Amino acid sequence: MTPPGPTQLLVVLLVVVLLFGAKKLPDLARSVGRSTRILKSELSGTREDGAARSEDRDPEERPAGEPAARERVAEERTTGER
Repeated sequence: MTPPGPTQLLVVLLVVVLLFGAKKLPDLARSVGRSTRILKSELSGTREDGAARSEDRDPEERPAGEPAARERVAEERTTGER
């Protein structure tokens, strides 16, 4: 599948302007930006909470097969995986 060309993007932009109106587009873009920012902050907060929880536990309390967050990060750096 090829990426959309300039003509196709222009048609999509025209349809969006017709559907929402030129006055509503800045509000729509602002809302999408805020939603994206909130989603990113929530996702990073979830990751940080999970990492903090696994680091807080003693190695004996940690379930088998669950490496500490630092060990996971070190492993990701050496293998290049996420």
